Amino acid sequence: MISGLVYYILRKPVQWFDQYMPKIVSILLVFVLVAGLFSGFVYFAGSQLGEQVSEIKENFPQKVDEITEESKKVINDNQLGFINADEIKQRALNYMSNILQSLGENLMTVFSVITSVATVLVVVPFIAFFLLKDDEKLRPYILKLLPEEHVQEGNKILKDIDKTLFTYVTGQFIIALVDGILMYIGYKIIGLEYALILAIFTMFLTVVPFLGPLIGVIPALFVALTSNPMMMLKVLIVLIIVQQLEGNLVTPQVMGKKLSIHPITVILLLIAAGSLYGFVGILIAIPLYSVVKIVIKDVWKFYKLREKRNLINTDS
Repeated sequence: MISGLVYYILRKPVQWFDQYMPKIVSILLVFVLVAGLFSGFVYFAGSQLGEQVSEIKENFPQKVDEITEESKKVINDNQLGFINADEIKQRALNYMSNILQSLGENLMTVFSVITSVATVLVVVPFIAFFLLKDDEKLRPYILKLLPEEHVQEGNKILKDIDKTLFTYVTGQFIIALVDGILMYIGYKIIGLEYALILAIFTMFLTVVPFLGPLIGVIPALFVALTSNPMMMLKVLIVLIIVQQLEGNLVTPQVMGKKLSIHPITVILLLIAAGSLYGFVGILIAIPLYSVVKIVIKDVWKFYKLREKRNLINTDS
């Protein structure tokens, strides 16, 4: 699945370079450019990112105390006596200590995760390379499996599926990247701590439409609470501005009207897919729905066209 995502993201750059050099050279050049960009990001932002992660680990107990104090103020100011702030603090500390303890007890699991990540880093570029190299051979191979009278319809359906997946994958990639950059700029403007790591967290979750940005901003709200309640309001304002810019400027440009899905449909799909298949289900729910939708639409169109032709032939 990851190789497929990489394939769709890199296909356009490879096709552009392919006009001026052999395809294999184009693919290798794009891989080198991507590796260079990633290395540059790690070089310039890696140290800052590492410092912020270390700070979060070291300052977590202090942050819990600060959040507790702010919660007490809110409770006292609003006379919410039925809420026990000390109990909330204790539960948060117990929750985190359980997580840390389970990490310590499951070193083999951690090792397994590291091994899996290393395997992905090796296997994904390898598969993506061959997908980019032989992508023009895939559709003719599938069409050979179809009866001759259905080849034309099959070709149209495969083209539409490819176009839909390309639009969705590249669109979500661009939207996530733009959201991450805008959130980082917004966090820096309002003076929020750990701006880089919080923006990156939001960027990764933005690949999930609608719900992703809302979930992604939660850690920023907790960090803001340790500063003052007004900072939380500023974080929400940044989120609203970024979402408005994305919804009105970015998404229409990169997605157009090709994947117009009602927000309620998206939310229901994400909830259902998440309940059945977890995070993987959430990731594939929208593109899978879009593919099924386009296939049904095309099949119905071909059916009505055949019906019309048969009717004309019968009359004549």
